[in-house]
Amino acid sequence: MPTFNVQIFEGRTLEEKREFVKAITEASCRTIGCTPESVDVIITEVKKEHWSTGGVLWSDRS
Repeated sequence: MPTFNVQIFEGRTLEEKREFVKAITEASCRTIGCTPESVDVIITEVKKEHWSTGGVLWSDRS
């Protein structure tokens, strides 16, 4: 049913990603009444040099 596409900076641990997708799944089930098996979460890791905010690459920020 719901599919979440999440983009995050690379570098998170496997355990952090496990906790994150579990939290998204639990929140989805609680709020929209779906089953855990119907929730898909797709994590795309992005290098800081490929992401900018306000015209500044994150790799250039201190």
